[in-house]
Amino acid sequence: MFITLEGPEGSGKTSQLPPLADFLRQQGYDVLTTREPGGTDIGEQIRQVLHRLDNTAMHPRTEALLFQAARAQLVEQVIWPHLRRGGVVLSDRYADATLAYQGYGHGLDLAQVSAIIAFATGGLKPALTVLLDVDVEVGLQRKAQCREWNRLDGYTVAFHRRVREGYHLLAQAEPQRWVTIDASQPPERVQEALRAVILERLQRGQPLPR
Repeated sequence: MFITLEGPEGSGKTSQLPPLADFLRQQGYDVLTTREPGGTDIGEQIRQVLHRLDNTAMHPRTEALLFQAARAQLVEQVIWPHLRRGGVVLSDRYADATLAYQGYGHGLDLAQVSAIIAFATGGLKPALTVLLDVDVEVGLQRKAQCREWNRLDGYTVAFHRRVREGYHLLAQAEPQRWVTIDASQPPERVQEALRAVILERLQRGQPLPR
């Protein structure tokens, strides 16, 4: 099963994913974790370009296309092979992040963004997407305290508010795929909620995505 964690900056996705994966492995699942952008040698090189603080001249369309290049490599090299073996893939961000950030955040045409996503992914969609939701100001304060501050984090607060609203709209449009968790809770409560939601979905079972 393909499961993704999404959310605005500072929502805690990255820190929540390793203990979540360990828990699922203890339950007997063959879990592979990955992240976007990245997850492959090529993707990690693209990540460096996207995140470099001095790349301030990058156009939103360039940004969107670079994300798709990294994503295409990740889908073909990592995600699909593990899914075909019957495993579980947990990804820190995926295609919905492009719709939220480059679509709603930058204001790029959503139909065009969706088209390049479809091309990059071959149409692969997650069976479950968990939105870790947190107020923008709280999330950015959290992010500023860690060492992961990157070029996208430096966009305006108004940009990040559009991103968060975009996530809410995406979740409302596909309620059967999305589950929202309040990420302002203590980390252990968020982890408990993640485990409950994902374990229930895994036990219910889902067919292999097309």
